[in-house]
Amino acid sequence: MNLKNIKSQSRFSVAPMMDWTDRHCRYFHRMLAPHARLYTEMITTGALLHGDQNRFMRYHQAEHPVALQLGGSDPEALEKCTAIAVQDYGYDEVNLNCGCPSDRVQNGRFGACLMKEPDHVVRCFDAMTKGAQQHQSADIPISIKCRIGVDDQDDEKFIHSFVQSLSTAGCRVFIIHARKAFLKGLSPKQNRDVPPLRYDVAASVKDAFPNHLIVLNGGIKTVEECVAHLNHFDGVMIGREAYQNPWMLRKLEKQLHPETADQLLSAANIIEEMAQYIDKTMIDDVGLHPKSVTRHVLGLFHAMKGARQWRHYLSTEAFKEGQTGQVLRDALAHADLEL
Repeated sequence: MNLKNIKSQSRFSVAPMMDWTDRHCRYFHRMLAPHARLYTEMITTGALLHGDQNRFMRYHQAEHPVALQLGGSDPEALEKCTAIAVQDYGYDEVNLNCGCPSDRVQNGRFGACLMKEPDHVVRCFDAMTKGAQQHQSADIPISIKCRIGVDDQDDEKFIHSFVQSLSTAGCRVFIIHARKAFLKGLSPKQNRDVPPLRYDVAASVKDAFPNHLIVLNGGIKTVEECVAHLNHFDGVMIGREAYQNPWMLRKLEKQLHPETADQLLSAANIIEEMAQYIDKTMIDDVGLHPKSVTRHVLGLFHAMKGARQWRHYLSTEAFKEGQTGQVLRDALAHADLEL
């Protein structure tokens, strides 16, 4: 695995977010940030092996580099899904979710509860590595996304031991959410807000494993915070802020890659690109409604003059019968935006 190449592609990324980071959202984010690493929503091994595989896995080629996040704990199923991701769909990374604390995930014995079983996570990692290696040219990272701890286990010793177990097995890429997870008593939303952020604990992992790629996740909301964290970590992963205030991705793109800033699409050009994308996608996907795409761009003009008009127009018009990508152009004309 060429960690140098992966690191250059991982300085900033958009977190996997259920019901949000679908392929339409990722295409939009790619227009904003050509260098961002994009992640799918978490896809369970059961859904992938027994459901509509192409619906879950397909993506636009513009999304590269794009990573698949898997949810599961059966090594055999994870191996099969990784092989499908690499061989059949050409994903650039496959990530194992060891951080989600929801009851549904726990009932399936995956997500954050796996952190209590590091030996089993190693077996899962080994199986995923085997699945990736079935592709002759594969140099695909198998990464782990985890919390700093679970329930009463949240000290440096716990997370260091967890990372060490996987490091011994060959894992070199970790995305660490700097909060612990409470498996009982808190909802998934509360688990994103209530446990305190411990960037110091996450930083201690990078100190202890300097030759590993360590990406920080959790509570990062500004470009300034991203830049500050990149002084210590190899990358930053942005969650809900990237969705609710997507122009932040553009600002971060320009900050980290000033050499290509003059090649970036303007907001008006992004809207035109998305309008054309809607029309093309509706031809390919019979039954697709523009609302499925326009919901992702509602926050594009967050905190700007005219943003409310933009959101209101799309929220009331995009769902109507007969709409096409033209609804984005009409929304732009309707809103009093200063582009």
